Amino acid sequence: MTTSPTRPPLPAVGLRVPTDEDAHSWHRVFNDADVMEFLGGPAELSEYEEFTARQRMHDAQLGLCLWTLLDGDGEVIGFTGAQPWPADKAWGPVGEIEIGWRLGRAAWGRGYAYAAALATLERVREAGIERVVAMIHADNARSVAVAERLGMTLAEEFTTPGGNPARRYALDLRDLPPPR
Repeated sequence: MTTSPTRPPLPAVGLRVPTDEDAHSWHRVFNDADVMEFLGGPAELSEYEEFTARQRMHDAQLGLCLWTLLDGDGEVIGFTGAQPWPADKAWGPVGEIEIGWRLGRAAWGRGYAYAAALATLERVREAGIERVVAMIHADNARSVAVAERLGMTLAEEFTTPGGNPARRYALDLRDLPPPR
C-alpha cells in the first residue's frame, strides 16, 4: 500500500498596501546579502521609500501592487503581489502583469511565499487579469520552485542586459479552477 505525503497546512498571511513605515520594515528584513543575492545586493532605505510610494500609486490606479506581507502575528516578513512590468525598461515583458515575492530570511522555507503567491493570484483574478508572468533569476531555485508549484510554465530563458541568466514564467489564470 502506498500513501501520498501530506503537506503541512499553509501559514496564515496578510497583505496590505505598503505604508510609509513599511519602507523601513522592508529595508530591515531585506538588508541581508543572501536575501538580495539575485537582486544586486542590499539597497538603501531611500530606494524602499520610492518603491513603497510607487506601490501605493499602482494600488490607487490599478487596485493591485506589491503588498506588504504579514505573518499570522501581523509582523512584516516581506512583500508579494503584482505590478505592471515597467514600461521604461528596454527589455522584458512590457505590457504584462508581473507577480513576485520577496521574503526576509527568517520566513524562508515555511510556506509563506507560496501562500502569499496564492493570495496574490486570487486578488489578480478578481481584478480581471487573465495572465501573469514571473521574471526570475535562473539560479534562484527557491523562486523557481514557487513559480512551478503555482503551475506557472517556463515561457522563455534569456540573459538580462546586465548579463544575468533569467527565466520568464507565465500563467493563464483562465486555466485555474475557480476560487474557493
